[in-house]
Amino acid sequence: MNNENGRQENTMTDDSRFAKQLRFILELDKEKTILRQTHLTGYRRQENDAEHAWHMGVMACLLKEYANEPFDLARTLLMILLHDVVEIDAGDTYAYDPDAVKTQREREEKAADRIFGLLPEDQAREFRDLFEEFDRGDTPEARYAHALDNFQPILLNDANNGKDWRLHQVGRQQVEKRNARTHEGSEKIAQAVQAIIDRNVEKGNLKP
Repeated sequence: MNNENGRQENTMTDDSRFAKQLRFILELDKEKTILRQTHLTGYRRQENDAEHAWHMGVMACLLKEYANEPFDLARTLLMILLHDVVEIDAGDTYAYDPDAVKTQREREEKAADRIFGLLPEDQAREFRDLFEEFDRGDTPEARYAHALDNFQPILLNDANNGKDWRLHQVGRQQVEKRNARTHEGSEKIAQAVQAIIDRNVEKGNLKP
């Protein structure tokens, strides 16, 4: 019995494939501590990265009929779950902070090297490729995922009467620029985004 327990302990702690996967799983727990600028509905507190990814995943399933192109839902869901894990090291980059955006790519590439490097080589390559695919936005899955990534915080901002937009003095052009490619993933979502932007400009939540 002692030998069996010893074998189980070794399986959990050595450099085996399973141990590397467990280290990655535990590393991802840190994503729950990365706060975004967007607040939860009711403005109760800031949303974290893990909540953002979960919300996007549910949206991907619910709104799949509005994707412009046929796409692989399972692939898209994994892409969504992975798209912000680099922020464990790089931190959240606020979309409307031009200074932070300038260094975003460099910070996230370095983080991707370390975090995906925790995995067995084949999975590290698979997950890194999905992360890079999302960044490029050049597949049906990535285009749809990008549309959702843009739409989700806009929904929360709208539900909170634009408080975060007003706090950061965000203007119409900034949000429209951020969503310039949303229509590539979903025309329906792009139309909804534009309606929200127009409404919040009228209400004074976004600068004209």
